[in-house]
Amino acid sequence: MKPNHALPLVMHLTYALDVGGLETLLVDCINKMPADQYRHVVVCLTRSSKFAERITQPGVEVYALNKAPGLGLGTHVAFWKLARQLRPTILHTYNLAAMEYAFTAATAGVPVRVHAEHGRDTSDPQGLNPKHNFLRRRLAPFIDCYVPVSEDLHQWLGQVVKIGAAKTLFIKNGVDTDKYQPGARGAGAPWGAQHFVIGTVARISDIKNQRGLVDAFILLRQMLPEQAPHLRLSIIGDGPLLPALRAQVTAAGLQDVVWLPGARSDVAQLVPEFSVFALPSLAEGTPVSLLEAMACALPVVASNVGGIPEVVTEQVEGSLVPPQDTEALAQALAQYVRSPALAGQHGRAGRARVVQQYSMAAMLTAYTALYARLCRQKRVAPR
Repeated sequence: MKPNHALPLVMHLTYALDVGGLETLLVDCINKMPADQYRHVVVCLTRSSKFAERITQPGVEVYALNKAPGLGLGTHVAFWKLARQLRPTILHTYNLAAMEYAFTAATAGVPVRVHAEHGRDTSDPQGLNPKHNFLRRRLAPFIDCYVPVSEDLHQWLGQVVKIGAAKTLFIKNGVDTDKYQPGARGAGAPWGAQHFVIGTVARISDIKNQRGLVDAFILLRQMLPEQAPHLRLSIIGDGPLLPALRAQVTAAGLQDVVWLPGARSDVAQLVPEFSVFALPSLAEGTPVSLLEAMACALPVVASNVGGIPEVVTEQVEGSLVPPQDTEALAQALAQYVRSPALAGQHGRAGRARVVQQYSMAAMLTAYTALYARLCRQKRVAPR
């Protein structure tokens, strides 16, 4: 089916198109947004990968600008030329790295500009960097709406960054609860039904703290020597720290009980094989992988940071622990090893919460309504 060029074009601008929660959300939005309302194009400041093949909406092109480290003035020029060529109606930027291009888009004549905050950088997990926040404020005249994906980010934009309430709209992340749902073991992981599997899905990076999860797993095996032969750890994802993580596992002699498969395209089949989902991040927005795990009826052990406590209620859907507290993380995991009944209870509560409050349909409705409202305000006719 050929795209209808009379429809408004949404240009999604992100740092890279690779495996990750933000990128998964972006691709899901493109694939599931009504094809009779908007067309889409994806622009990557740096690179694209095979992950782009997950875009199933017909006619969606992906451009990579191959930005080098630094200011990247040449990338601004390349982006300006591309915007003039494609003439999008809406620019939708994601996170700090892409935000400054709202100004470039304005000079290129892009009428509607939306900026989404999905989380903060590893170097500034609390969002207090004065230079970054100064940039966010200075760009406000060129951004029609800031979209935080958690109430924590929403409050931070208003109280710390000082973006006016009239320019922000809190939209919850959503997941496909038909695709992510409880399932039987045996979809492709190396573990069987006799194992208790602690699992996580995330980009392998400092901010996700997978090294801390391995340390907690080591401690858990020491705490529960009788159950230790049945304990397993699955860490799914790729990233710059994957070689170091594999070296950590090897040094601890855990190669036979820790699975590090890298990036996988069958996550929806693998997650239901976990017994508990762990996310010991140092900072977060509203993690998509967390919502997907809860949709699969898994209990959650996660850091009490960012938007996570908005999704997980202590001892209702899971357990919240202080960030970088290895002992607390191990103790929280141990309660589910000791009590499968409690794990099932919390998992069912998590599934119910996601179905009721974090649906894909609600998220898509919010974004399409925002696009339509801004187009009306700017009196933009379809191109």
